[in-house]
Amino acid sequence: MKKQRIQQELRDLARLLLLSGLDEPAAMRAELAEAIRSDLPEVVDAERQAEEWLADARRDAATDPLPVPSDDDRLAAAFAECRRAGLAVLIGVEDHWSAKRELERAEAAGLGLRGVLWFTRADVWHSIDAGMLEVNLWHSTTANAAPGDALLDEVVAILARHGLRAHFDEGRIEVAARWRRN
Repeated sequence: MKKQRIQQELRDLARLLLLSGLDEPAAMRAELAEAIRSDLPEVVDAERQAEEWLADARRDAATDPLPVPSDDDRLAAAFAECRRAGLAVLIGVEDHWSAKRELERAEAAGLGLRGVLWFTRADVWHSIDAGMLEVNLWHSTTANAAPGDALLDEVVAILARHGLRAHFDEGRIEVAARWRRN
């Protein structure tokens, strides 16, 4: 029973890796193979098993067509507008240190960023399953956006212009969107 649960969790990881679209196929296969080696050491060829589970995830995704435009299309358009408005957008980053480094890099280069939107891989995976993407918004000083903040209002309005419902809750922008790139 435990082995079946572990196999299902790893198959789910394959699905999340595929649908997130954050990595190239070789990187997805390597990450999944490493998880297989760690959690199912009895599997002789973890690379082959990873490729099989990713292929299964691809077949499953192909039977579930995306609406046009998809939430991912809407997010991409909204993020492009945010970039034009002087915000960096960091997708699937490790943690808040990535956002801090981006702001420092931009300042050193004299780019004049107004702030940064960022979210992690786990946030993307949550959006795949729950239909809600949690996005952090920082000012160029690394100060978190807060209710009544003009920059926050601007970002929420940009999201709305692209057909995405969003609101600020507990320090993050919650965007009603189901992420799916594959």
